[in-house]
Amino acid sequence: MRRTRGPVEPGSTVDRRTLTTVAGDQVAVPDPDRLVHLQFRRFAGCPVCNLHLRSVVRRHREIVAAGVREVVVFHSPAEELAPHTAELPFAVVADPARLLYADFGVERSSRALLDPRVWGPITRAVLSGAWNVVRGRERLPSTSPHGGRLGLPADFLVAPDGRVLAAKYGEHAYDQWPVDELLELAARTDTRPTGRAAEAEAEGR
Repeated sequence: MRRTRGPVEPGSTVDRRTLTTVAGDQVAVPDPDRLVHLQFRRFAGCPVCNLHLRSVVRRHREIVAAGVREVVVFHSPAEELAPHTAELPFAVVADPARLLYADFGVERSSRALLDPRVWGPITRAVLSGAWNVVRGRERLPSTSPHGGRLGLPADFLVAPDGRVLAAKYGEHAYDQWPVDELLELAARTDTRPTGRAAEAEAEGR
């Protein structure tokens, strides 16, 4: 069994990797040309995930204009995710073995649903999700989602040279960066390369 490592702190560097999206495209993390907002979500059709992602969809043009690429990871298989994510304008990655979750120290906990701070968002998510299902805009999640319902969210802002500029580990299922906070982080972070990357850039390599 793969062990989850400790939290990834700002200032650390993530390994370069190429991920395959649910749509079959390839996405590089880190991205050589822009910041990456790497989001760890829960399961396919998760109501509170959908509630948050709708806000990301509404403001996706602002996010792109700020030089940020969205990459969203779920712990569901691709075949379960595809019907729920086909209309999303950003990269969605399936990680049913939770390998990325382990690498980034993203965990599960009963407090994902038991924390009183999540009860209001759950109610809003269920009501709005039900209305969207009726209108054919969303699908109902599985009654027994792959990986369970106790996953916690996490957010990472990754620079082109792989540095983690900011990180957030959610304390409950709806504890993630709102779009305004993401844009603020992107605006104030220094994405100039450091160390060997800076030396290579200075030498034109």
